[in-house]
Amino acid sequence: MNNKLKFALFGNVYQERKCAAVQKFFAIALEREASIAIPETFYLFLRDNLKINIPPCEIIKDDNFDADFVICMGGDGTFLDVASKVGNKEIPIIGVNTGRLGFLAAFSPDQMEDTMEDIYQGNYSVEKRCVLHISCDEMELNDYPYALNEVAILKHDISSMISIHTSINDEYLTTYQADGLIIGTPTGSTAYSLSVGGPIIVPQSSTISLTPVAPHSLNMRPLVLCDDAEITLKVESRSTKFLISLDGRSASYPENIHLRIRKAPYMVNVVTRPTQSFFSTLRKKMMWGADRRE
Repeated sequence: MNNKLKFALFGNVYQERKCAAVQKFFAIALEREASIAIPETFYLFLRDNLKINIPPCEIIKDDNFDADFVICMGGDGTFLDVASKVGNKEIPIIGVNTGRLGFLAAFSPDQMEDTMEDIYQGNYSVEKRCVLHISCDEMELNDYPYALNEVAILKHDISSMISIHTSINDEYLTTYQADGLIIGTPTGSTAYSLSVGGPIIVPQSSTISLTPVAPHSLNMRPLVLCDDAEITLKVESRSTKFLISLDGRSASYPENIHLRIRKAPYMVNVVTRPTQSFFSTLRKKMMWGADRRE
């Protein structure tokens, strides 16, 4: 590997516990003569709030940047935001978990030195993660139309359910009477979908899941599709509007528009350790086998 690497450093501006990891990263980058690029808001947070001495770097003012690796300091929410900024650049993302659960942000901030050494030694793996794309026949959607975890169709208020007319590859499936419907990737199976009873899916499986949110019928169950399927939705609501949420970014839309959801033409590259196992991560994060009585 070329030892003259360029890193783009991203992070949220709410956690001060990332301070030590950032300082360690800067020290290693200086020692390795690596190039650094930092988004302007994060740069100002590090400089003004955390009072960190930042080495000479490039300031990123928009999503037009390049790097050999992106380092994401934060939890999975920060990782999702950074993934949307990386977009179709497919730059490998190293998630350093300064948040809570951390399925995507898999590296410990306490092991920054070991993590960087592994990167320079090539002792890492890259997992390709599927992304979903949503479009509308009648209008342009306001938000960035891609999601790494899930596209969620949700009721706009607390008054009543919505009706979600659902077709797969232009064949009618069913009408969900529910608070919403989650269309999820395997990556998103341990996120919102999991909290409403969706299946846990191995990240490398080529699938898309449909999981209703509080359905008004006990026989409505999660459904797993091949990821070459196109999902078409039309929503009816008493309030005449509903929410589309892409990895937590929500916007309101009028009822009776036609939505199309399919796999995006690019993947998100997630850096992992070669010894890292999805199943061991599940046991640890989900506390499977733990006995709280002890």
